[in-house]
Amino acid sequence: MTETNTPDLLEIAKKVLKKNDRGQWTVPAPELYPHQWLWDSCFIAIGLRHLDIERSQTELTSLLRGQWSNGMLPNIIFSKDAQYHEDRELWSSRVNPYSPADIATSGITQPPMLAEATVRVGEKLKMPDRRSWYQQMYPALLEYHQWLYRERDPHKEGLIILVHPYESGLDNSPPWISELRKHSMPKWVRLFEKLHLDFIVNFFRRDTRHVPAGQRISNVEALAYWAALRRLRRKAYNWEAILSRSLFAVEDLAFNAILIRANQLLTQIAKTIGEELPAELTKAMARSEKALEQLWDEDAGQYYTRSFISHKLVQDSTVASLLPLYAGCVSQERAKMLLNALYSPKKFGLRWPVPSVPKDSPYFNELKYWQGPTWININWLIIDGLERYGFTAEAQMLRERTLELLRNSGMNEYFSPLSGSPAGTENFSWTAALAVDLLKTS
Repeated sequence: MTETNTPDLLEIAKKVLKKNDRGQWTVPAPELYPHQWLWDSCFIAIGLRHLDIERSQTELTSLLRGQWSNGMLPNIIFSKDAQYHEDRELWSSRVNPYSPADIATSGITQPPMLAEATVRVGEKLKMPDRRSWYQQMYPALLEYHQWLYRERDPHKEGLIILVHPYESGLDNSPPWISELRKHSMPKWVRLFEKLHLDFIVNFFRRDTRHVPAGQRISNVEALAYWAALRRLRRKAYNWEAILSRSLFAVEDLAFNAILIRANQLLTQIAKTIGEELPAELTKAMARSEKALEQLWDEDAGQYYTRSFISHKLVQDSTVASLLPLYAGCVSQERAKMLLNALYSPKKFGLRWPVPSVPKDSPYFNELKYWQGPTWININWLIIDGLERYGFTAEAQMLRERTLELLRNSGMNEYFSPLSGSPAGTENFSWTAALAVDLLKTS
């Protein structure tokens, strides 16, 4: 990294964040993503803490306005602008009695990054202010983690169950596509596919108006995801009813790895403010760390997502297989095996790491959303995990490569791991925010 380039990249990132700032929260991108997203705001706050600590705190507290009374944090809080009426109606969160009365949200959640963001912001505060900050955030965090284990781990196995690909954050990741085609492809969607009528959905998709269609999920997948959403809404987001009859439920590797780290950070927050976590929750947290090992495949030498329905591993490799590094609970031996995969040119060791699926995957497409491109938030998670495992040189190398990619290609949503070319939408907020963080913490 050269000092002459650093201010330029920093200024570009600042401009993107300012452009996307809506006062109390930040849109991921103005036209394609006009609402507030859960894990986007968490990553955004991690960057904003270096620029404006109060604004970074507001970014996170604004998420709490959407929290349901049962503890769930939704993945989307919808803008109240009249033009987004159809977005709000698609989800109709009001059908569930626990949803907020005065604000429209989605009916599902997203990877639990809030504890991480809370701690990162807290690190910029002196201890008295840090304790006050933690006390402000702790009740909502506690309720959210309790909700996850109460509603999404009904058999107390330690792994959280997701019921829609959007909850994973890695929307069209191969395990989800595989499970969707096996268990949740409605007959009418299959008919549309067979008759090549899926083009009709182009009239309703927002994403393909702003991004080339080949970079997004297919029309067939979009229809199936919409059908899955309608089933959840029809059951009023009642998780007991949904899980009792669902054929589309997944123990997602990425989500559970992030949760394990979030549990560790929630424990740290509680200790700092002199609170004791409920015994039932601490037992559930311990189960999660042990249960992660059930997702290890000895023959393949990697971790996989698992189907809740069949209880079998979904053996489609993705970048999620590296996220146990971020979880921080796997052995040093396992961590070294994951490091080898990170460097392997057949897998994740490409010119511009880290691809969202390995190069040897039949799904690999360098520009297609979560089936190949490099995402800065995933790089950030892996860098953090590498540092905590003591792989300092490797973490620094990935940090520098990530920043070089951004200098070359801008603040896009994602990038080709082969050429580094920008893809997705421009002026993407978490890319900018994490660029700030990587620059400021290097």
